[in-house]
Amino acid sequence: MADGAVNFLLVSLLEKASQFTDLQDEIEEMRLDLESMRSLLRDADRRKKINRHVETWIRQKIKKQIHNVATRSKDHSFEKIDERSTSLDRWKNSGETCVFLDEDEILGMDENMENLLRLINEDSDQRTVISIVGMGGVGKTTLLTKVYNDHIEKREFDVWAWLSVTQIYTEDELLRSLIKELSNTTQVGSPRNLGSMSTRNLIEMLINMLRDKRYVIVLDDVWSIELWSRIRYAFPDNKMGSRVIFTTRNENVASSIGPGSRIHRLMPLGDNYAWMLFRKRAFWDHPSHICPTELQTSAWAIMKSCQGLPLAIVAIGGLMSSKEKTTLEWRKVYHSLNWHLNNNPMLGDMKAVLLLSFNDLPFYLNHCFLYCCVFHAGYSIKRKKLIRLWIAEGFVIPRKGITMEEVAEEYLTELIFRSMIQVTEFNVSGRVKACRVHDVMRELAVTTSEEENFCTIHDSQEPIKDGNFQRISIVNRGESVRLSKRVSRHLRSLFVFETDNRFSFCLEATSSNFKFLRVLDVQGVLIEKIPKILPSLFNLRYLNIRDTMVKEFPMSIERLTNLQTLDIRNTHLEKLPKGATKLPRLRHLFMSDFPAGMNVQAEICTLRSLQTLTCVEAEEQLIQKIGNLIELRRLDITNLQAVDGPRLCNSIQRLTSLCCLGIKAISMDQQLQLEGLSLPPPFLQKLTIIGRLNNIPHWFGFLDKLTHLCLGYSGQKEDILSSLHVLSNLVFLELKHAAYDGTILHFKRGWFPRLIKMCLEDLERLDCVKIEETAISNIKEMCLVHCPELKLLPQGIENLTSLRQLHVEHMSEEFIERLLNDPHESHPKVQHITTITNVFMKEHCHGVETPS
Repeated sequence: MADGAVNFLLVSLLEKASQFTDLQDEIEEMRLDLESMRSLLRDADRRKKINRHVETWIRQKIKKQIHNVATRSKDHSFEKIDERSTSLDRWKNSGETCVFLDEDEILGMDENMENLLRLINEDSDQRTVISIVGMGGVGKTTLLTKVYNDHIEKREFDVWAWLSVTQIYTEDELLRSLIKELSNTTQVGSPRNLGSMSTRNLIEMLINMLRDKRYVIVLDDVWSIELWSRIRYAFPDNKMGSRVIFTTRNENVASSIGPGSRIHRLMPLGDNYAWMLFRKRAFWDHPSHICPTELQTSAWAIMKSCQGLPLAIVAIGGLMSSKEKTTLEWRKVYHSLNWHLNNNPMLGDMKAVLLLSFNDLPFYLNHCFLYCCVFHAGYSIKRKKLIRLWIAEGFVIPRKGITMEEVAEEYLTELIFRSMIQVTEFNVSGRVKACRVHDVMRELAVTTSEEENFCTIHDSQEPIKDGNFQRISIVNRGESVRLSKRVSRHLRSLFVFETDNRFSFCLEATSSNFKFLRVLDVQGVLIEKIPKILPSLFNLRYLNIRDTMVKEFPMSIERLTNLQTLDIRNTHLEKLPKGATKLPRLRHLFMSDFPAGMNVQAEICTLRSLQTLTCVEAEEQLIQKIGNLIELRRLDITNLQAVDGPRLCNSIQRLTSLCCLGIKAISMDQQLQLEGLSLPPPFLQKLTIIGRLNNIPHWFGFLDKLTHLCLGYSGQKEDILSSLHVLSNLVFLELKHAAYDGTILHFKRGWFPRLIKMCLEDLERLDCVKIEETAISNIKEMCLVHCPELKLLPQGIENLTSLRQLHVEHMSEEFIERLLNDPHESHPKVQHITTITNVFMKEHCHGVETPS
C-alpha cells in the first residue's frame, strides 16, 4: 500500500533528521508533506473513495520525495554511515531495545532459558524455525541474547548471524545484511556488487553460503507475516540440524511459518520476580536492595502497575531510584504515573518500544484498540460486549458472507495475536471470554486518545473539562454530572462506571446537543430514571442500563430506529416497552438472565435482524412466530407448558443459524414435549433444558457440534450416559436438580473424549460414579455438589491424569472424611489433583485454601 511507503519515508526522515542541523527547514517541510499524504491515504482507505487519478498523483509525489531523500542521503554520505554501522548498532536502535543485559538482572528467566535451549538442542537433523512470542518489553530479546551469547556460539554451529528486522527493512535489505553478517562469521568478504544484486541472486548467494554448513540465524523483532514465505528458500534444509530463530510480538507471524516450527511464548514476570527486579533498580544503592518499610505499600503498588513487564519494571524502577525516599514523594509519583510515562525523559526509551506496537496497527484496528481505554484500569472487558460496542461505533467494516460480529471477532483475535490485548479469562471451550489492556500500554493509549480527542477519562471530583472529545468515560463520581453543550455537541459515547448512590446525570434537554451519541452505557449505576430525551437520540446504537433501578422507559422508544443493542437485565422493568418491538435494526436484546423471563409481545418476531433474544416467557403467538427470526443465534425461552412443545419444535427447526438454546418448563413437574424436533439447528453449540423429559430426545444424536450441555429436573431413571455419550465434542456437561434419578453413573471407555469440565449437582439418589480407563480422559475440572448418597470418590478418578481441580460442596460427612482424613483410602487417588476445594467444610488440600 502507498500508506506503507509513506510510513517508511517518515521513519527514515526522522531517523536522519537529528544528524544534520543544516537541513532542518527542508526536512520539516518534507515531513509535513508526508504527514499530509498519510492522512489523506488513511482517510481515503477508510472511505474506500480513492480513485486512479488520486492514486497516480500520490505515486508521483512519493517518487519525488524518495528522489529528494536519496539525493540528500548521497550528499551527506548516509550510505557510508550505514556501511560503518554494525549489526549490533542496528540491533540497539531497533524497536525491541534491550534495556538490561546484566546477568544478575535477568530474573525469572531460568525456566524460559531451559525451554528455549531444549528447542534449539532438539535431537533433529531437520532445519527448525523457532519463534519467541510476547508483547513488547516482555524480554524476548534479552532472553535470546543470553542464550545466543552464552550457549549458541559455543556449540557446534559452523556459522551464525544475528539480524534485527525492523519495520523499515525491505526484503532485499534484509538479505544483503544477512550476507554481510555471515561473511563476517566466515571471515570471507562480501561481494562488492551486493547493492546491485536482484532478490533471486541474493537468495542464491545465501543458499551457497549455507548449503554445507550447520547454521543458526536470529531474526530479531519480526513484524511481517509475509516475511518468512518470501525468504524461506534462502535457508536450505540441509539435514544438519540448522536453526532459524524469530522474536516477534505477533502470534500470527509465528503461526504462519507452518509445519516444522516451534513456538515459545514468553509471559510477564510473576509478582515475586517482578518485586525482586523492581527493588534491584529502585534501591540499587542498598547492598541487599531492601525497600524501606514506610515505602513498601507505594513501591508495591508502583511495581504492580507494571504488570510483570520487565521493560516497564526496569524503567520505572530506575525512575524511582532518583526520587526522594519519602512516602509523600512516592505516592505522588504513583498517582501521576500517566504524566511520567508521557513526559519524563527517563521513560522515553520504554515508551518508544511500547508505542511501536501501536504504530504498527493497521488503520481499522487503531480505533478498536483505543476504544479499550474507555474501560478503567484493571477492568475485565467481556469479549461479546466489546464486539457489540465496536459495531455500534462503526469500526467494523462489513464483509460479504459473514456477520459483523464475526468480522469484529477477527479484529479482536488479531489484537490479541499482536500482544496489544491480554486475555484474562477463557471459557471451557478455550475461547476468549474476557480481556484487558496492559496498564502501562493503556496509560500511553489514554494520552494518545486525549490528544486526538478520541476519548477522555474523567476520574476526579472536578467538573468535566470542555473539549471536542468524542467519548467520555466517567469513573468513581460521587455526585451529579452535567455535560456542557460544547462537550455534548461532539459526543459519540458516554460510559459511567463505579458510582455511589449520590450519583445522577443529566443530558441537557435539547437533543441537538447529542445528535452524534451512539453509545450510552450506565451499567451498575444506581439510577431510577433515564433521560427524557432518550427517544430523540436518533443515532443511538447501544443502550445498556443493566443492573440499575430504572422502572420505566420514556415514551416513544420506537424512535430509536438505529438501536442495535438493548440491555435491560436486572432492572426494575416488569415488561419490555411496547415500542421496543418496532426497532428495525435491533440485533441483540437482553431482558433477563436465564432461567428468569420477561413478557414480550409477539411483534418482536418481526425484527428480522435480531440475533440475541434472552430471556422471553412463552406465549402461544410468540412460539408460533419465533421461527421467523432466521438470523437468531441465541434464544432463551421460559415458562413452557407441555402443549407448547410441538409448536416450539416447529419454530426451532427453522432457526438454522441458532448456536445457543435455553428451554425451561413453567414448573419442575411440567413435562417438556421436545420429540417433535426432527432435525435440530446444524450449528447448535450450547443447549440448556430445564424440565422433565420422557426420554432423551432422539435428535441429540444429530448434535455433532454441541460443546455445552446442561440438563435439570429431567427425571431420567435409565442410564442417561448411554444416550449422551454420542456427543463426542462435548467440553462441558452439567447434570443437576434430579436430571438423573438413578443410582449409578458409568463412564465407559472412550466416552466424552473432549470433556473439560463436569458438574454433578443435586442428584439425590446417586451413590456411585464409575470411570473406566480412557473415559473423560481430558477432563480438568470436576464439581460434586449435594449428592448426599455419594460416599466414595468416583471409581477410577486416579486415572484422570489431566484432572486439576476437584470442587466439593455440601457433600456427606462420610465423603469428606474419606477425602481428607483417610490417606489410605483416598489420597493416592487424588494426589495428582492440584486443587481440591470443599466449600461447606472449609477445608483444603495440597496447600490451596478454599473459598468461604
